[in-house]
This record gives sequence, C-alpha cells and structure tokens, in this order.
Amino acid sequence: MNGEPADGRDTLRERHAVVTGSSSGLGVEFARDLARRGCDLTLVARREDRLRTLREELTCRHGVNVFVVPTDLAAPSATQHLYEEVKESGRPVDILVNNAGFGLYGEAVEIPWEREKSMLDLDIVALAHLTKLFTKDMLSRNFGFILQVASIGAYQPSPTYASYSAAKSYVLHFGEALDYELRNTGVSCTVLSPGITATEFLEVSGQQASLYQRLAVMQSAEVARIGIESMLKRKPSVVPGRLNAATIFLNRLLPRRLSAAISYRLMTMR
Repeated sequence: MNGEPADGRDTLRERHAVVTGSSSGLGVEFARDLARRGCDLTLVARREDRLRTLREELTCRHGVNVFVVPTDLAAPSATQHLYEEVKESGRPVDILVNNAGFGLYGEAVEIPWEREKSMLDLDIVALAHLTKLFTKDMLSRNFGFILQVASIGAYQPSPTYASYSAAKSYVLHFGEALDYELRNTGVSCTVLSPGITATEFLEVSGQQASLYQRLAVMQSAEVARIGIESMLKRKPSVVPGRLNAATIFLNRLLPRRLSAAISYRLMTMR
C-alpha cells in the first residue's frame, strides 16, 4: 500500500515511534529494530533506569533521537497523560507499538483479583485507549502504522492462562477489525501473535517452562523483526515461527473442548 519499501528504511527515517513496554524483552528489540531503520523513539515503561540505558545504546549506535517516558500504563489516566505529554512535545507519532503487557499463570479462581485486574487494565484497556488516541492523529495526516502484540494464546482457550489468553483474543480481534476499518487510508494495524519467546514473560507470570515451551522458544530479536517487517508490509496479522503457525492451523480443526485440553497439557507437561 502507498508504495512503501518492504524493509522500511526510507519509510522510517526521521519518523517517530512510541514503543510501550520497552524496558525488556520484545520491547527492547522493537526499539532496536526501529532505531536501526532510522526511526526516532519514545520509550515507555515503568523502569526508568533500563529506559535510560537503552536510550544511550540507541543514540550512540544509530544516531536517532530517543525520548524516555517512565510510566505505569495500568495506572488510572496514565494513557491520557502519556498521549498529552508526547503531543505537547511536538513530535507527531507515526508508529505505535503496543507491546506493554504481562500474563498470569495458574488456576483462574486462585489468581488474586487485584493482580488480575492490573493485567487486564494493561493488556486490554491501556492498549485500546492508546490506539484510539494516536490513530486519530495518524488519520489526520493519512499516514501511520500500529503494531499490537497479542499471543498464540489468542487463538484458543488456554487453561492456566485463562484471563491472559482471553485478553490477547481481544487484542487479536480488535486489531484485525481496526485494520479493516482503516483499509482505505494510509494507516494500518498489524497484530503480532508470538508463541513462547525468550523474555521475562515466564518469570513475571509465575510459570516454570513446560517441555513444549522449552522446545518451541524463539529469540526475541527474531520475533520483533518479523513483527516490524509485517507491519511495514501492512499485514493484518502474523504468527511468527513455523511451529507456532502450524499449531494455530491445526487448532482450527479441533473441537474447542479438545483444544482447551491440549493447551492445558502443553502448559503443564514437564
């Protein structure tokens, strides 16, 4: 669409991206990939020290402008404050990478509600609000890219990750529907649905890696590259990795009850 080059180097030079959850894992790799393509960045996460370390790396290595906004996006009004701070800075946002989020492992009735609510506020509410705010500005300029980070858990019921999987189903369907609504504009939305990735995800969720996860793990830099390249090609959605893609395809052929049972087994086998 619009004749942009697939690698994004000309498209992104001196463009400006907001990357949430950019203090670790995929967020760091999204920032590195975008900076390599010449994109200026606003990095958003709770851990300011990590953001500043990443800013120093990216400015020294790639010569791009990097701004740091330490924020807990699950907090009330945080998304509105972030949007206003970025807008007041006079830096139009051309790319929004909604990467911030976390999962919680365990039986649904046993997970403390306040922790679960914080997850849902971040994984769903913050993502939806930031998308709404920044997409309107992109439409006013008729140019922009949105990258939403979901999960292969979005494609099936996932016992032991019940709320997280359901939250990522929202991200997947919201993102694909939004992309269709934007089809006649210069703005697009891509949903990236990774499987298990070498990040802090399991540590935060409280799960010990299962046998399946140890066998299927992908490196975060590769997942981020696939996500950015798919975004630049304006694909509605992408599942990185052949094993992950095959899992999603086969899952569509199964009865949902069986799909849930298999998911439970894959998450708990040692």
